Amino acid sequence: MGLGGATIAHERETTMTTLLVIDDDRLHCDLLQVALSRHGYRVSTATSGREGVSLFRQLRPVVTLLDLRMPEMDGLAVLKEIRTYDPRAGVIILGGGATEDLENLARKLQVTDFFRKGLSLDVLVGAVHRIAQQARREASNRQSLGGNEPDQPSEEQILVVDDDVMARDLLMRFLSLRGYRVRGAKDGREALRMIEESAPDLLILDLVMPEMNGVELLKVLAERDYAGRTIILSGHQNDPLLADAWALGPQEVLDKPLDLERALMAIQLVMVCREC
Repeated sequence: MGLGGATIAHERETTMTTLLVIDDDRLHCDLLQVALSRHGYRVSTATSGREGVSLFRQLRPVVTLLDLRMPEMDGLAVLKEIRTYDPRAGVIILGGGATEDLENLARKLQVTDFFRKGLSLDVLVGAVHRIAQQARREASNRQSLGGNEPDQPSEEQILVVDDDVMARDLLMRFLSLRGYRVRGAKDGREALRMIEESAPDLLILDLVMPEMNGVELLKVLAERDYAGRTIILSGHQNDPLLADAWALGPQEVLDKPLDLERALMAIQLVMVCREC
């Protein structure tokens, strides 16, 4: 196939692919809309974070291009909302003047790609093509495996224990949207009080926390014959606490930063196997 034929094939492939641009700079929104529309994409725009979240839920875009710095609701807050709604959605943050800390926070929230504003338009369009193609492949794989039906409401109760407020809140909202009853605790002592009030079916427990860490909490629960299941969250496989945690019989250990889809699969498996 010649170059012209390849271009036509690509345009046919992208014609029905929806993109969303969220940026408080109307001129920048219009520029990206024109540029990406020329490549066969259907592009919608929003000039505020709240409008962007609303449009994301309506349109379910394959790729969202998101300005980092916006008034009222910035890019990280929007990304957080997107991830609780769809952990697989492609999101590119355009972070003009971003600090390394802000970029790290975006990575922690599983941004697909992170670019500084002012980069070559060709580079940005290339990234959109790559992410859109990957999304199509994943959708095709899910379809071949029998589809991806929405999760049914569940009465199972989960307690998430993590001193990282952003990580805890993200996981709680993600699981709540999938029908689980979810509570959160900032450390082991608070978790212990909550477990005494109402024991959860599953404890998702960070290892490294102030006051009472994950291992200390598990030891207390073992003495009290806690009957629920446990998933450990660990930032490092060589964490010295990890060996002690394994000895206390958790059902799974997940790496941080957390892959939400992998975490959901682990949770579903642990719940199914409660009676095994």
